[in-house]
Amino acid sequence: MQVTSSSLNVSGTSTDWRGVALSNFSLSPFVLDDILLASIEGFIQGIKFPETDPRRAIAFCSSGWDAKSLASQADRRAVYWAGISITYGSAEHHQLIGRAICARIEQSIGLQKVLISTEGLTLIHETGSEPESSTTSLPATVFCKIMTDLREKLLLMHRQG
Repeated sequence: MQVTSSSLNVSGTSTDWRGVALSNFSLSPFVLDDILLASIEGFIQGIKFPETDPRRAIAFCSSGWDAKSLASQADRRAVYWAGISITYGSAEHHQLIGRAICARIEQSIGLQKVLISTEGLTLIHETGSEPESSTTSLPATVFCKIMTDLREKLLLMHRQG
């Protein structure tokens, strides 16, 4: 999709600071199920490793390219969370990532305001490495739907006061 003034690229490579702030790469600590995580990217990469694997803890403390670089070491058959093995790329896997994204933004008033400020814009996700890999953890369409749905929820709450 071509970037226009009616869209916002939510990516670490975005030319709009809001897109960078909302991206999975940003250092933006949050808590999911009582686990402290440094970034969404660290979460996405960390869950690819079994809960006893030390690379999982490294990923959970990482952001940006430091976290992304761990992906090459991961076995992409499953992800692991709360003692459960989840099929990689499944709807359940995407829902888990969606829960993490929502937790991150819901725990930050600043990020909530940034996302609300994108009202009226189409959210896109272009990283500069298109076409998208067939083995991506979170397809752009799924990511943009999560972000758009969360924005609508926040806008509704904001309007209700």
